[in-house]
Amino acid sequence: MRSKEELKKLACNAIDARREEIIAFGNSVAAEPELGFKEYKTSEKFAQLLKSLGRDPRRNVAITGVIDEYKGASSDIRVAVMGELDAILVADHPDADRITHAVHACGHNAQLASVVGIAYALHDTDILKDLAGDIVLMGVPAEEYVEITYRKQLRDEGKLWFLSGKQEFIRLGEFDDIDITVMQHSSTAVPGFKAGATSVCTGFAGKLINYKGKAAHAGAAPFEGINALNAAMLGLMAVHVQRETFRDEDHIRVHPIITKGGDIVNVVPADVHLETYVRGSNTKAILEASEKVNRAFRSGGDAVGAETEIIELPGYMPVVQCDKLNELMYDNLKTLVGDDVLMVCPGFGGGSTDQGDVSQLIPSIQSYFAGVSGGLHAKNFCMVDKELTMVTSAKAMLCLVIDLLYDGAAAGKDVKNGFKPVLTKEEYLRSWGKLE
Repeated sequence: MRSKEELKKLACNAIDARREEIIAFGNSVAAEPELGFKEYKTSEKFAQLLKSLGRDPRRNVAITGVIDEYKGASSDIRVAVMGELDAILVADHPDADRITHAVHACGHNAQLASVVGIAYALHDTDILKDLAGDIVLMGVPAEEYVEITYRKQLRDEGKLWFLSGKQEFIRLGEFDDIDITVMQHSSTAVPGFKAGATSVCTGFAGKLINYKGKAAHAGAAPFEGINALNAAMLGLMAVHVQRETFRDEDHIRVHPIITKGGDIVNVVPADVHLETYVRGSNTKAILEASEKVNRAFRSGGDAVGAETEIIELPGYMPVVQCDKLNELMYDNLKTLVGDDVLMVCPGFGGGSTDQGDVSQLIPSIQSYFAGVSGGLHAKNFCMVDKELTMVTSAKAMLCLVIDLLYDGAAAGKDVKNGFKPVLTKEEYLRSWGKLE
C-alpha cells in the first residue's frame, strides 16, 4: 500500500497537469453567471465535464444540482466535496450580466472549478483504491439568498421547500449517508494572509414585510388614503431605534430594503414590500432580535392604520466549527501555501452561508483562499490569483480527503465519532417549521 504522502503527491501532480483546464472551466462559469435555482448553463457545464471523464452524474437535484459518487476500496466514511453553482447580484460590476445583473463576485466559479480539479485527479490517478471511503462531488445551487420573492413562488408551486440549495439537499436526504462535508471559498487578500482553514459565519432569519394601505389621489384627496409607504418608513425607524439593544457579542445585523414603494406617484401608496435579514452569531440572539424587529415593523402599520403582514422564511444557521477538520486542513495549507496561513480568517465573518445548516448536522469545513482584490459582493471584486483560488484550493481539499480516508479511514472515523451534532435531521426540519 502506498503511503499517504505518495497519494497526496499523485493527487497534486494530477491537478497541476490539468491546471489550464481547471482555470478555463472557472472562467467559462464566470462568463455566464446565473442566479440561484436558475443555474441551467452552469449545471450543464459541470455535468458535461463529468460525462467527458466517463462519469454518469445525477442531475436536477433541487432543480439544478449535480451529484457524482466515487467509490473507494471500501465505504467506511463518505466525504462530500461541494461547489456552489450560483452567482450574486451586483448591477454595477463591470462583468455583470446586462439583463439579470448576475456576476460571480463571490467566487463560486472558483469553488466549482476546484471541484472539477478533484474530478480530474480522481480520473487521472488510481488513488481511490488506497482509500477506505467514498468521495461524493456535489454542484449545489442557490447559496446566495437573493430573489426571495421568486424562490417563495417556487416554494408555493411545490418545486422546493427551502430557499437554498444545501437546505434542500438536507430535506431531500442527499446528506443522509454523508459523514463529512468539505468546501472552500474565495477571500480578499490582506498582508500576511493567503489561506485560512476556516472562518466564523453568522446565521440569519429571513423576512418579507408587506404593508397594505388604502389608495387615494395623492394630490386631490390624500386624506382618504392610508399611506403604506409611511407605515414602512415608521417601521424602518422603529427597527433603527432597536439597534442599541443588540449586544456586541451577538453580532446582530439588520439590513432591510424596500422592494416596492408604491405603484405611481399620483396615488397614495397602498402596497409596499420590504425584505430583510436578521443576522447573528447564535440562534438564541437571532430569535430575540427577530421578535424585536417584528414588533418594530408592526408598529409602523399600527401608527397609520395599515395592515402589516410579516412572512417568516427559513434563513441560515450559524456555522459550527469542527476543530479536528480545521487542524487537518491547516496542516495541508501550511504545506501547500507556506507561512501566510491562519487557522481562522482574520476578523469576524459577518456573512452567512447555508453551509452553516449542514454544519449543525455533519462535521463540515469551508476553507478560504485569499485570491481576490476588492470586496466580496462589490463592484470592485476581482479574482487576481486563480492559481490559488482554483488550483491550490483543489489540492488542499483533496489532500484533506486523503487524510480522512487513508489507513482504514481512521482520521475520518475520528472526526465523525468526535462530532456531536447540534441537531438531528428531524430536529432541523422541525426548527424551520417543515415538520410540525
